[in-house]
Amino acid sequence: MSRNRQTYMVGGVAALGGFLFGYDTGVISSILEMDYWKDYFHKPSSTGVGVIVAMLTAGCFVGSLFAGWLADRLSRKRTIMLACVVFSLGAAIQCGSRNRAMLIAGRFVAGLGVGVLSMAVPVFMSEIAPPSIRGRLVSLQQWAITWGLLVAFWIDYGTHFIKSDASWRIPMGIQIVPALILFVSMSFMPYTPRWLVNNGREDEALRVLARLRSSGDTTDAEMIAELRNIKTAVQIDRETAVTSYTELLRPPIRRRVILGVLMRILEQLTGINVTLYFAPTIFKQSGLTGDNASLLAQGLNGVINCLATVPAILWIDKWGRRKTLMFGSLACGISYFIQAVATGATQNKTYDDNGDLNLNMPTGVSYLVIVFIYVFVASFAMSWGPIGWIYPSEIFPTHIRSKANSVTTASNWLFNFVIGLVSPILIKRITWGLDLIFALIMFASVAIVFLFFPETKNRTLEEMEFIFGGSPWAHKDKKRIAEHDATTNHYMDDKV
Repeated sequence: MSRNRQTYMVGGVAALGGFLFGYDTGVISSILEMDYWKDYFHKPSSTGVGVIVAMLTAGCFVGSLFAGWLADRLSRKRTIMLACVVFSLGAAIQCGSRNRAMLIAGRFVAGLGVGVLSMAVPVFMSEIAPPSIRGRLVSLQQWAITWGLLVAFWIDYGTHFIKSDASWRIPMGIQIVPALILFVSMSFMPYTPRWLVNNGREDEALRVLARLRSSGDTTDAEMIAELRNIKTAVQIDRETAVTSYTELLRPPIRRRVILGVLMRILEQLTGINVTLYFAPTIFKQSGLTGDNASLLAQGLNGVINCLATVPAILWIDKWGRRKTLMFGSLACGISYFIQAVATGATQNKTYDDNGDLNLNMPTGVSYLVIVFIYVFVASFAMSWGPIGWIYPSEIFPTHIRSKANSVTTASNWLFNFVIGLVSPILIKRITWGLDLIFALIMFASVAIVFLFFPETKNRTLEEMEFIFGGSPWAHKDKKRIAEHDATTNHYMDDKV
């Protein structure tokens, strides 16, 4: 721990980027149920709500596409700082919205900032971390997201008692504060050693790596060996440099790009953002009456999400990526299946005067459904939540890491946009059918992870060339990797 104290500190500062996304996601989910917000924007239909929610992720999609070029040209550090400025502008527009068009524009601008942060922060973290704690460090991004959600839920709960438009303007404006904190803090953080070496600043890379690994000792043998490996990898990368995004589709990088994109798509198809965006609506449908009850249930949802991420932070580098993902998929699938059966067997649809759907389930069934919503959130938080950020950020070589991560992150936001757009409509029309769809996807993802995703825990970023150089059938490649580890004395317990 003492050797990596500086690394944890730098990574913890960068993780504030995740807090911004979490807060913006959490703040809109509860605001959607506030009466003053509904009245001010003339009670948007389910389609209108979908557009408002999804416009943030549309901005994220665009921002993430530009993030790779920015991170290579400006550095990971300066790209994060620029994203803070863009996000703050979007938050200010949302806070001061005079009509629905202005609100949508503000969410799109904020999304540009979040999209850049969602690519740049995991890359920054993976490039400053040693292999032994890389999973834990990048998991801080997901934990920061859960803290953002949690803080937003409870701020919303407090401000919803305000009898004016301030009830929703205050929580929207508050998100500027962490953006400014991150901007100022990042100005004191170092550039990543790999980016410095890649840009010919090797002396500075030595000082940064010494700061992160050996308390400034530039003669530390372990640190010098790590820097030597980075230089070798960067030199090899330059000989095969990717100059355009189309080259990402060519072997041998294509396999990793496909897996990175698939990872982010499956993360969205867990349905987590349906729960995060529309939980108050789902809780109301399940039998919790009144804004106070649904918002309190959403607050508890945030607490569970935050606490359940802690085990992954502590032990993800021991559990491994594959086992954790398969366990998470199975637990999420079972949770969804129980919700679907319970709701489908007992619901009695009615609509109130405002056109809101009520399922009128027996009290015991309502509580069962709510409990398994929480079980699902906890299962996601321990598995797909953190690994969705970790895996794509660690599998690519330095010379294409930014470009490749911008593509994988953009696929995440594209599916997030689609889900945010159609979910309020599907929640109202097919109710338990949506749970069944997500359950089937989760059960299928167990097999997908087992068949195709290699284990990457405890591997240096430079070792990924070997890990992904064998059979595309990951479950059949264990023998080759084990033989390599035996000849190189690489210890990696609990392989799958």
